[in-house]
Amino acid sequence: MIGMSETTAPEDSEVAGVLTTPEEWRVFLQRYGELYVKVRADEEELVDLLDDDQLEVLDEGGRVELWLGEAPAREEALAASEERLGVRFPPSLRGFFLASDGWTHLDDYVDGVYSCGRVLWMRDGEAGRRVTDIYDSIPGNEDDVQLFRRSVEIGRGEDFWLLDPTDVGPDGEWAAYEFAPKYGNPTKYPSFSALIRSGYESMEEDED
Repeated sequence: MIGMSETTAPEDSEVAGVLTTPEEWRVFLQRYGELYVKVRADEEELVDLLDDDQLEVLDEGGRVELWLGEAPAREEALAASEERLGVRFPPSLRGFFLASDGWTHLDDYVDGVYSCGRVLWMRDGEAGRRVTDIYDSIPGNEDDVQLFRRSVEIGRGEDFWLLDPTDVGPDGEWAAYEFAPKYGNPTKYPSFSALIRSGYESMEEDED
């Protein structure tokens, strides 16, 4: 239901230790992929992701190492994306792209993080414009509409992942949002790093 909403900011989004370097991201994303396979992937997905030997190891409770990401973005491609959008990405997003130029299999209602070449202003995407127009037609959604119009869209599925370049922390990180159009109430995180880590923490809780 769409209506007047307030941005929420869960305490567990305040994640210490922002991931910024490609090396830090590769270590984290490797762990993320392993945990995703163990906790979230369904049987059909596992067959697509793993070979027979890996499936056997997983069935026996062993550890399966695999990479669910992409090849690192070239610095030139990253710079071209920033020039196209007229911004310089925050440190955690830059480090992410230099480790993996996109990511699928997220623990979220988002299909994946775009490659740097696909990142766009929410206002320029067909789905983003549609959602913005719907919210703009309903009184009380002014703050959300302004957020949509100024935010960069870095991933989408049923929900949106957004970064706000006008809300910059002392570490240079942009505020990040997870937004579910059918529910409203964008959830705010202090950085892209904190946003993606929230899914990892959710999987850790379910593993226990």
